[in-house]
Amino acid sequence: MSDVTATGRFAIVVGNFYEDLAERLVNGAMGAYTAAGVGEDRIDRFDVPGAFELPLAALYLAETGSYEGIACLGAVIRGETDHYDFVCSEAARGIQDVQLDTGVPCAFGVLTVENMDQALARSGGGKRDQGRHAAEAVMLMAAMRAELAR
Repeated sequence: MSDVTATGRFAIVVGNFYEDLAERLVNGAMGAYTAAGVGEDRIDRFDVPGAFELPLAALYLAETGSYEGIACLGAVIRGETDHYDFVCSEAARGIQDVQLDTGVPCAFGVLTVENMDQALARSGGGKRDQGRHAAEAVMLMAAMRAELAR
């Protein structure tokens, strides 16, 4: 991750519908950023109600031109209705649209799981840390973008 520019800023936008999971995901992302040498003073956190709001928040952030990348974090746990399918699909599509439309890397760090046990297994520690993976992906894509711009 040494290719991350010294002056670059990164954003974390997190859906807080499941507050405990949100904190675990943010902790994983922060761990990845700091391990790569990105100081906490270069990371801004923005909270939104849930995963459905992540794309709009990411768009707002990308359009500022202030961020090298945005880690979009949250959780959607399947329930008894079709709501899960719509939220997962639209969050993924929206986040992808933001990065394709703006060129600012936006990682899909949203847990899309069947139950809380799966969410806990993927939201902190170990190799299944979705928050960490999202931040790592954002930094890699930001480094690629910077390299290609040289």
